[in-house]
Amino acid sequence: MGPDFAKLFRGNVPLAAGLAILGLLALAALLMPMLVDQTLAQVGAVAPRRPPSAMHWFGTDAQGRDVFTVMALATPQTLKIGLVAGLISLTVGVTLGLIAGFMGGWIDAAIRTASDVMMTIPSVAILVLVAANVRSMTVDLMAVIVAGLSWMVAARAIRAQTMSVRERGYVQVARLSGLGGLRLVFIEVLPNLLPYIAASFVIAVGQAMLATIGLEALGLGPQTELTLGMTIFWAQFYGAIIRGMWWWWGPPIFALALIFVGLLLTSAGMDRVANKRLGGL
Repeated sequence: MGPDFAKLFRGNVPLAAGLAILGLLALAALLMPMLVDQTLAQVGAVAPRRPPSAMHWFGTDAQGRDVFTVMALATPQTLKIGLVAGLISLTVGVTLGLIAGFMGGWIDAAIRTASDVMMTIPSVAILVLVAANVRSMTVDLMAVIVAGLSWMVAARAIRAQTMSVRERGYVQVARLSGLGGLRLVFIEVLPNLLPYIAASFVIAVGQAMLATIGLEALGLGPQTELTLGMTIFWAQFYGAIIRGMWWWWGPPIFALALIFVGLLLTSAGMDRVANKRLGGL
């Protein structure tokens, strides 16, 4: 029998606030690219270095691009990197965590050792090395690279919860009733791990976005696609702070802060759902 999700989510203010922020950002990311003139995000489309005005709400950058249009196109790409990388790393982590926690034995030892080894390797150094040697970096490729180095946390968390769930009474009863193998995992174990999986997904998305923004701020992101991290890179590259062009670096930093506040509140809310000490499962 699965958990009472309605009861667990009721009165969870951080979760509601976090999901509201992320939902509004996702809605804006879907609609804004269709509402703006995308040609204004091309280099030389408008007069450069203009402060915010009625014509250009967020001003223009040193490359002659409308900053509002750049933000409208860059925000969806940044969210896409986080979501794709989070989904890939979560899929790999949940699969390996379920197998390791449920099967045990040498399979568990092999997966646990692999994740431990991967966690000892400095992922930032690997990311910089890979990104620096990729001929043409794209949003999709960056998401895959980040996901390949961030599945271990989800794998370890799901493995630990699977080992706990498999010893519970209803799982033992199901096993004695003849249910086994993948059916036992999908019918009895997996539904009870959904809050942990959701919490792991939020963490994975946040970690993926942090890693990609760090790379982009170093100039190792996609050069031909607009993202919030690359917007910050170009702002610092052209000395926006020294020139007093706050309207160039301010909006992407504010958008990133809003995204991470939403992720933090959602993660805190999911912790209330999944953590027994806080009244969760």
